[in-house]
Order: sequence, then structure tokens, then C-alpha cells
Amino acid sequence: MKNLSFYEKRDLKNMQKVGNYLMELPEYCYDFFTGIENNTSSLTRVNYAMDLSVFFDYLEKFVVKKPKAQISLDDLNELQARNIENYLSYLSYYQNNNKMVKNTERGKARKLASVRSFFKYLFNHDLLEKNVASKIQTPKLHNKEIIRLEKDEVSRMLNAVQSPKTFTERQKHYNKNTQVRDNAIVTLFLGTGIRISELVGLNVEDFDFSQNAFKVTRKGGNQTILYFSLEVKEALQDWLTKRSTLKLDPNENAMFVSLQNKRICVRAVENLVKKFAKEGSPLKKISPHKLRSTFGTNLYRETKDIYIVADVLGHKDVNTTKRHYAAINEDMRKSVAGKVKIHNLDED
Repeated sequence: MKNLSFYEKRDLKNMQKVGNYLMELPEYCYDFFTGIENNTSSLTRVNYAMDLSVFFDYLEKFVVKKPKAQISLDDLNELQARNIENYLSYLSYYQNNNKMVKNTERGKARKLASVRSFFKYLFNHDLLEKNVASKIQTPKLHNKEIIRLEKDEVSRMLNAVQSPKTFTERQKHYNKNTQVRDNAIVTLFLGTGIRISELVGLNVEDFDFSQNAFKVTRKGGNQTILYFSLEVKEALQDWLTKRSTLKLDPNENAMFVSLQNKRICVRAVENLVKKFAKEGSPLKKISPHKLRSTFGTNLYRETKDIYIVADVLGHKDVNTTKRHYAAINEDMRKSVAGKVKIHNLDED
């Protein structure tokens, strides 16, 4: 494991998670995951496995009523459209591992998409006589409010990283040990719009400060070169100076490390962003993805080019960019206001 990269370790863990789910599912589910392996990421397959586990739990409890590992293809062939519709209703609020789980319309839509993919695979490979899941419509999705930080909120958040005023003495003591690192992390988010998984996976050798550039591994494993500003460069170099004083394992090449001198984890980054964002904007729930939204909106406002924004953020489809950054559409509407003249001003 030591010689594996961050992404190789992550994929291995995800494969183990999928394997654990498959141990509780019917054998034909294994065929499905083998079939989609070359066209999906390991994280996508984990999500599929989680969703199918919930679906088979439902069948076990309310439809087929036998252990889910024993649910046969004949049992699936007997399902009707109303069984899938009832499943969507069940997802509103159900118990899983002694915990109550609630699904929004988006959660239901994702779980239905997983079931559809599963039934489509079985049907296309002549394992099912019919594809009952294809008859079910996706729940209507309402547009979510896009939450981002305004310029004054960004300033307050960065000030909180550099000199927190409302922290307890214990928090301030802890912050002294992580201040330079946290400032580099928050500045990198705000200055480049990278995803949290992309940030956590960064290595020191991924950076070229002579070009103000760094290599990032996108979703799906593709790598690309991004560029950063002088502000970001200064914050990163300050952190590297601090990092050089730490007693790290010679083989530890992670750009950002925890207080245990190991690669920082996703949860730790989420927590530090939440902590400092609360200082800058106490009424908004800010996550690393919201910092990504902040960068995307600001980049569009500066460039007025939706395609540049999509490219920098790593969106394969520009429509994804438009959906995520509602302020872009608002700015577009503002920019054309007054372009059409109602009266001819040259006339008397």
C-alpha cells in the first residue's frame, strides 16, 4: 500500500466497499458490476452498490419477503411498475442499520437511476424478460438555491483564517499550528475552484512555481494543468516553508498534511472550511463545493466566457456549468438589458 498513489489507494478502498456490499446481494449483481467496471469510476460503483443494497432491502421487507441474497431473477421478473413507484415512496423516510434515513427528490432520483441502470443491464444481457424500471419517471427536480460567498464574506473568511477573533483559547492554540496550512487550502479553493478530492490528492511535485501551475487529477482519472495567481502562490509557498520544518516520513509527498503528519483527509478539510466560513458568513452553510461555486461565479463575472469557466472547472458539458452557477444566467440577463430600444430616439 505504501507505494500506491492517493488515487490508487482510494480506488482499492472503494473496490473493497463494493465487495462488501456484493457479499450480501444475489450473485447476478456481480455480473452487473463487472459489466460497468470499464465505464465507471470506483466511487460511482460504490454509490451503485449502496443504492442496490437499499433496493434489495426494500424487496426483502415488503415485496419478495425473503433474504435479499436469495432474491432470484425470476423474482425480479415478477415485479411491476407499482413496486418501483412504492419503492420511491419508501425512500422518503426509511430505516437503515438502525438509523432513520431521509431522501430528498435528488436522493430519490439518484437511487432510481441506479435501479434503472441495473435493470437495463440485466435486460440487455437477456437475464430479464422485461425492464420494468424503465417505465418509472424520474422525480421532478426543483432548482436548488446556489449558495456562494460575496467578496466581503470572502475577505472575512480569510481574515478568520489569519487572525480569528471569536475562537476560544483552545481553538486559537490549535489554529496556530495549522494557520499557514489552512490559509493555503482556503486560498487554493477560492483561487482555482478545484474539488475537495482534487485538493486532498495533490502532491508537492504536482506544483511548478516558475509557471504558477499545478497538475490536478480530475473525476474519472484525467489529469490537467491549472494555473494560479500570485496570491495563491504566496500562500502555497508560505505553507511549503512551514511544511519543510515538519518531521514527515521521507516518503510522504502529500501537499497538505494533518497534525499527524499524514495526508490530510476529506473530512478534515470539510471541517476547517466550515469553521472559517462560519466566521465570514454565519448564516450560510459553506462547504468546499460552495467555495468552488464562488470561484466559478467570480471567474464568469471577470471573463464573461461560460466555456472558459466550464474548462477550468473540469465540466465536460457547459450545461452543467450553467445549471450550477445561476448567477451566470442572471448576469447574462443584466448584460442585455437596454439593448433593445422601444422608441427611436432619432424621431421627434
